[in-house]
Amino acid sequence: MKAPTNSTAQLDNSAAFAAWAEVYDTQLNPMLALEERYLNCVLPSVDGKDVLDAGCGTGRWLRRLANIGSPQSLHGIDSSPEMLTSARRACTRETSLILAQLPTVPLLSASIDLALCSFALSYISDLESLASQFRRILREDGDLLITDLHPDTAMTLGWQRSFRSSEISFHLQFEPRLIEAILHAFDQQDFQTVGLYQPSFGEPEYSIFASQGKQASYNEANGQPAIYILHLRPKTTRPGDRITLANANFVLGGQEVGTGNITIHNDAVASVISNYPQHRAHNDLDLSGYTLFPGLINAHDHLEFGLFPRLGSPPYQNATEWARDIHNHCRPIIEKHTRIPRDIRLWWGALRNLLCGATTVCHHNPASAVFSDPQFPVRVLTEFDWAHSLTFSTNIGSMHTQSALIKPFILHACEGIDSTAKSEFTQLLDMNVLDERTVLVHGLAMDVDEIIRLNQCGASLISCPSSNQFLFSQTPSIEQLSAVDRLAIGSDSSLTADGDLLDEIRFCHTHLQLSSGKLFNFAMHAPAIVLQLKGYAGCLMPGGPADLFAVRSCSQLPAQQLVSLSWRDIELVIIAGTIRLASNEMMHRIPAELTNSLSPLLIDGVTRWIAAPVTSLFEAAAGVLGTDRVCLNGRLIAIPEAQHVH
Repeated sequence: MKAPTNSTAQLDNSAAFAAWAEVYDTQLNPMLALEERYLNCVLPSVDGKDVLDAGCGTGRWLRRLANIGSPQSLHGIDSSPEMLTSARRACTRETSLILAQLPTVPLLSASIDLALCSFALSYISDLESLASQFRRILREDGDLLITDLHPDTAMTLGWQRSFRSSEISFHLQFEPRLIEAILHAFDQQDFQTVGLYQPSFGEPEYSIFASQGKQASYNEANGQPAIYILHLRPKTTRPGDRITLANANFVLGGQEVGTGNITIHNDAVASVISNYPQHRAHNDLDLSGYTLFPGLINAHDHLEFGLFPRLGSPPYQNATEWARDIHNHCRPIIEKHTRIPRDIRLWWGALRNLLCGATTVCHHNPASAVFSDPQFPVRVLTEFDWAHSLTFSTNIGSMHTQSALIKPFILHACEGIDSTAKSEFTQLLDMNVLDERTVLVHGLAMDVDEIIRLNQCGASLISCPSSNQFLFSQTPSIEQLSAVDRLAIGSDSSLTADGDLLDEIRFCHTHLQLSSGKLFNFAMHAPAIVLQLKGYAGCLMPGGPADLFAVRSCSQLPAQQLVSLSWRDIELVIIAGTIRLASNEMMHRIPAELTNSLSPLLIDGVTRWIAAPVTSLFEAAAGVLGTDRVCLNGRLIAIPEAQHVH
């Protein structure tokens, strides 16, 4: 989008594209920047897939798709020989580049898993034929993503599609179509809409406008949708329950947010539709005034210690010294708490996570059958192998060798500040247990050179800084954490942590000065990668798990809001499509038939309605600790007198 100048050229599009190819990849473009920000948040995985970029131009997205995953094959189609020449110079040899004029798509039927059409649709006159071609080449479970200028704003503000080259402004011919017309054309070819996003320019794009002296153009478009991203799939009919979370803000990334409806079908997100009229059902949940975040992923916890207080008399030199000290000097407390059955304590550890919006937890201890109970409050990972540590596990080298090649192998390491803790990294190297499966927890004693070596091995790190601060009066430095390629944040257990995962995030932001953007990633996207989770965990995406939490909306960007949240702000938690937690306010909004499994629980005097047998859980804990001594993170737990909502 460029303003007209005194020196202009009106060519047919083929000639204009030929001129554009020379400068396309060198010019900053706020439209492309906005598209990349949002499309990166909603793009399905490309791993193992046959991928097409229709209207690929100079290969901008082909290069990115090759870098963000491992596609089975990459294909690019464009009508401009000059654009394809640029693409050939920039793309890998394996990328197939085809000269063709859309709507012609010279590929075999049912040969593509993921198709992308970026800023090309408004150049195509025969939309119906293009929709038919996409349906022909796409497999039954495939995805089609289309992006373009937003037609409403383009027509309102009189936008032109143009660029500058050699001091000449070139204008292209295009046909903006109403979104309704696009949806209708694809519906006629048996596509269903599973995603519609209509983002406006933000701060990252403002810097581009400002660099070009076009702040007035930014201000003119501010608050209006600049582009649309449409996500389509072949129509399917599946039985099951549906609920729509209506009129909510929904978080796509640290800076990316939309407003509209999220529909849940069974245990997955069925669609994410922003600012577009939809049919309302009787069991819709109106979330006006609320923002939906993807459920947090707690990368490290020991659930059976959820009811324990912090133990020990720090500071210590290493974790082994702490463990031996508490077993010597805190034995009465430990023995008392362990009189509560382990399964009951695991439930309370799960509730500690549920209350703060952590929907998935990596429990670094033996799994329990209770984790498969349909009522268990959170998802607990089981697809990994583990050892405790070099001190408390034997034959770690053999354990690693015998572990599954496709699962993470997790162990505590370098947890301390003395030579004993520091020596563990070298020991692990000598054992050959550091590879792309290995996940170290803590790593406090590692220096930057060792972290670089960790990266070279392909291994990952989970950091729990507030636990380190309690035990050793020291936290990892910014330099240490910034050097880690694959890093996630965990809360650790109540034995040493500052609180829950939200407390940990806030601690990292306040005491370590980690940016809100990094912490957003460390609690959502990064742990999904580190722990090899599948199915778009940590994201709100069509086809992904319906794991999310709701807080009251504010003017902050999502990442900024996240680092300010506490458990008191969490008013709704949904896991696998089931409501697991609700505030009193939410109980007035939720359809009555969806609240039958919820029971009230008081946490420091605040009521939360929980889908768990809270009364029996409380009685089991209170029978050992006393009715006024049941605490989670130091917060007093009680069962309120009978409450009725609705």
